[in-house]
Amino acid sequence: MNWNGKKVLVTGAGGFIASHLIERLVREGASARGFVRYNSRNDLGMLKWLDAQILSQIEIVQGDLRDPEAVRNAARGADTIFHLGALIAIPYSYVNPREVIDVNVMGTLNVLAAARDLGTRRVVHTSTSEVYGTAQYVPIDEKHPLQGQSPYSASKIGADRIAESFYRSFETPVVTLRPFNTFGPGQSMRAVIPTIIVQALTRDEVKLGSLDPSRDFTFVKDTADGFVKVAEAEGVLGEEVNLGNDNTIRIGDLAQKIFGIIGKTPKIVSDPQRVRPNKSEVMKLWASNEKAKRLIGWQPRISLDEGLTETIEWISAHLDLYRPDQYAV
Repeated sequence: MNWNGKKVLVTGAGGFIASHLIERLVREGASARGFVRYNSRNDLGMLKWLDAQILSQIEIVQGDLRDPEAVRNAARGADTIFHLGALIAIPYSYVNPREVIDVNVMGTLNVLAAARDLGTRRVVHTSTSEVYGTAQYVPIDEKHPLQGQSPYSASKIGADRIAESFYRSFETPVVTLRPFNTFGPGQSMRAVIPTIIVQALTRDEVKLGSLDPSRDFTFVKDTADGFVKVAEAEGVLGEEVNLGNDNTIRIGDLAQKIFGIIGKTPKIVSDPQRVRPNKSEVMKLWASNEKAKRLIGWQPRISLDEGLTETIEWISAHLDLYRPDQYAV
């Protein structure tokens, strides 16, 4: 598919994955519109770290996903909608579950209703590996049962099922993409990899929650590539597709790997406020990416070590953006 001149809308454009995705789309010639949540500071989130020439080519629209008129106006004229807008922090969902459910469920409803009514060619709806809960078998394929182990994951299960219902009820051209843990340059300390890196670069000890959970990590450039591929592919409407490495690593082992690349051996300290409630912690995520290979021709190209090295280099050059002493909820 030739993206040159194609009008695209990316919701949640100020977020981590979305900012990398919209940069990729602009570089491929797309006419990109980024929907960001309004704030009085005119803060564009992670978009502000894009090259100025790239940023100048993005039409920024501010609003709230819960406002159907704002969403409809942003979606008007778009060939493709990449719906990444969401409240994603699991600890925040413990504190404010109503807001998380409202934004993630009603925001998705508004995007799908706009796409249905406006005749949008395709909606790429973003799910999360958290909807699977702790793996009942590995690797986790798309037939794995869903389990809401946090208000956040429950909200995303609801959003996924609304996307499914719009496809089945109205033939809305939606496909659901389910990234496993994504990492890379620009990510905040809300995520575990930047949390480890920033503390290891600046402190003699690293505060973490449980070291026993394991995760399947994908470098952000590979994740962005999956979004582009699923938007281009034929025969994917109504499908749910995992994006992951088909591998897993324990958080404690991940920390040691990062220490090895940095060349330091900080002490790991257990921080109780970072530990999830017992029944809420997802202990193992490990993606099957066979469906992604088969349907959209996608597989990760950047290894964990390569991605970690690039991420460490970026964070090292931008340490002033981080606050290592604060726990980012």
